[in-house]
Order: sequence, then structure tokens, then C-alpha cells
Amino acid sequence: MSKDKSPMAALGSYDSMLPFKAIGLDVAIINDENRNSIGQIMSKFARSNYAALFVEESLYVEFQDAVSEISESSDMSIIPVPNQSGSMGVGLTSIRKNVERAVGMDIFGVK
Repeated sequence: MSKDKSPMAALGSYDSMLPFKAIGLDVAIINDENRNSIGQIMSKFARSNYAALFVEESLYVEFQDAVSEISESSDMSIIPVPNQSGSMGVGLTSIRKNVERAVGMDIFGVK
């Protein structure tokens, strides 16, 4: 992470994170060695006052408990993003759930 506190960061595989790095976001590359540390990595971004963390969809789903815990305990928005294989539909589901929580009903209508 950079010392000048970027307001946004991204977390995922090397190939998926290249575009985020190219536009200047701080990036955490996840591989087999650090995969089990994802919760700690997300917590570090939250403690560093990042406004948003983009997380590769497959990791967002796999580590949903850590995502939920950090979302509830910090102001940081955790946003699922597709990888180069395409979308799993997690982003829309997440947005729908967050909007429903904020306004008290599903304003998007039929699922």
C-alpha cells in the first residue's frame, strides 16, 4: 500500500488487478501463499481509511464471512468485480442487497 493513502484499492489475482494498478489504485495480489490472509488484508485497508475496496468476485464469494464482517465494522465499501473470465452476477446481487438495506425495500422489482 502506498504511503499517501489512496482512497481506493483492489484485491485479486495478478491478471485481474493489472487494470486497477494501471489507473493508480493500490493493489493486493492474491496467490496461493497469501490466500488465507485475505481477511487480514481487507482489514488493513479498512484500518487505513480506504473508501472502497474492489474484490475479485470469486474471492468475494469464497470469503463472504470476512467481507460481511469488515463491511459491518468499517465505512469502507467492498465492491465485487468480475475477472477476465466474466461476471458471476455477484455485483448486482450485492448492490440490490445494500440498497434494500438502506431504503428498507427492494426498489429494483422482480429478481
